[in-house]
Amino acid sequence: MGRWYRWAVVALLSGAYFFHQADRAIFGVLLPYVQADLSLTDRQLGHINTVLFLTIAVVTFVAGFLGDRFSRKWIITGSLVFWSIATMGLGFASSFTAVILLRSVATGGGESFYGPSAMSLLASHHRETRSLAFSIHQAALYAGLMLSGVLALKALGLVGSWHGVFVVFGAAGLLLGIAFIWLLKDGDAGPSGRRAEGAGSLLDGFKAFFGCPSALLATTGFIAICCVNNTYITWAPKMFHERFGLDGATAGAHAMFYHHLVAFAAILLGGWVTDRLVVRYPRFRLGFQIVALLLGAPALLLVGRCGTFAAAMAMTAAYGLFRGLFEVNTHASVFDVVPARHRASVVGFMLLLAMGLGALFSGELMGWVFSSFGDRAYSIAFSLMAATYALAALMMSVSFFFTFRRDRIGE
Repeated sequence: MGRWYRWAVVALLSGAYFFHQADRAIFGVLLPYVQADLSLTDRQLGHINTVLFLTIAVVTFVAGFLGDRFSRKWIITGSLVFWSIATMGLGFASSFTAVILLRSVATGGGESFYGPSAMSLLASHHRETRSLAFSIHQAALYAGLMLSGVLALKALGLVGSWHGVFVVFGAAGLLLGIAFIWLLKDGDAGPSGRRAEGAGSLLDGFKAFFGCPSALLATTGFIAICCVNNTYITWAPKMFHERFGLDGATAGAHAMFYHHLVAFAAILLGGWVTDRLVVRYPRFRLGFQIVALLLGAPALLLVGRCGTFAAAMAMTAAYGLFRGLFEVNTHASVFDVVPARHRASVVGFMLLLAMGLGALFSGELMGWVFSSFGDRAYSIAFSLMAATYALAALMMSVSFFFTFRRDRIGE
C-alpha cells in the first residue's frame, strides 16, 4: 500500500462514520413528526432508546471479538450496507413495533459492527499521528450530527414527509457501502479473510481490558460521554421545540448544528495539540480528558436552566467545545494501556458497558424524567447529565494519579 493510504483510510472511514451518526441523529430531528404521526408516548420513545442501546451493547461485544480475527474491511463494509438498508426501511414504518425493529434492532445492530473494526484499523495505520487520525474520524461524527438537522430540513422540503427523509439518507449510505467493496483495503487479512496477527482467545481480550485498572477508569469517561450524548441527541430537539416554540425540524437543526460545529473545531485542534504534547507528557491525553469533563459539567447544568433561546444555544456550544476536547482521545487513551492485538475486542467491551448503561440512562431514566416532572424535566435531566460528567472526571483522576504509569504500554 502507498505511503498516503493511511490517510485514505481516514477519509473513507470518516465518510462511513458520517452516515453512522447522521442516520441515528435524524431520528431525533424528525422525532416530533414521527411521534405525532404514529401517536407515540414519551415512555415509548424511552423504550425505543433502551432497546437501541441494549442492542448496540450486546452486538458490539460480538463485533469486537470478530474484529480481532477477521477482515476488518468486510466487517466495516457489511455493517455500512446493512444499517443503510435498515434506515431506508424505517421510512416505511407505521407502528411503534416497526420503529423498534427497524431503528433499535436492525439499525442499531448493523451500526454495532462498525466501531471495533474501524478503530482497530485506524490505530494499525497510525501511531505518531494517532490522535490526529482519531480526531478527524471523530469530526466526521460531528459533521453527521451537525448537518443532520440542516439536511433533514432540506430533504423534508423536497420529499414532503419524514418517511422519505429516512429513505434518502439510507440510500446515500448504501451507495458508499457499495464503493467500499473496491476502495477499502485491509492489509492484515490473508487470502482466507482471517487476520494475519494473532488475537488470542476471548478470555485473553477480557483479561486485557477488565484486568487493567487504567483501561476501566478511562472507560468511565467514555460511559459518561455516551450517556450524555445519546440523551442530548434524542431529547434536545424536543426541548427546543417545546420550550422556545420552534417547529420540529428547525428545533432539531439548531440543537444539532451549533453544538457540533464547535465540537468539530475543538476536536481537530485537540488532536493536533495532543500528538505534539503526549510524546513529552504521556499522561497528557488523560489529563486533557479530565479537564474537559470538569469544564463541560457546568455548561450542561446551564443548558437546562436557560430561559432564553440565545442563552441555551450559547451553553450547548460550550458543552460542544468540551465534548470535542474530550473525544479527541476517547479510544487513544485506552489503547495506551492495552495490547494492540486486543484493540477491537477492547472497543467492544467499552461499547458494551457504555451502551448498556446508556440504555438505562438515556432511555429508561430520561423517559421517566420527561414523563413525570413536566416543566421541570429539562432542568432535572441536564443536572443529571452534569453530575455524570463530574463523577467520570473523579474516576479518571484515580488513573491519572495512581495507575496509568504502571499500566502504560509502549509501542
